[in-house]
Amino acid sequence: MAKTGSFAVLHFSVAFSVAYLLTGDWLVGGMMALIEPMINTVAFYFHEQAWSRQAA
Repeated sequence: MAKTGSFAVLHFSVAFSVAYLLTGDWLVGGMMALIEPMINTVAFYFHEQAWSRQAA
């Protein structure tokens, strides 16, 4: 669980940093830090589904 938490903090930090550096806006950085990981999680689920079908 600690590794998962650590990765989540890292992911949010990277998403925030990239968005903030590109826009200079703290609000946009914060929104991207929340939205991007959620979308990425859904995309990963479908990626795993496709990968499982490909391997079978």
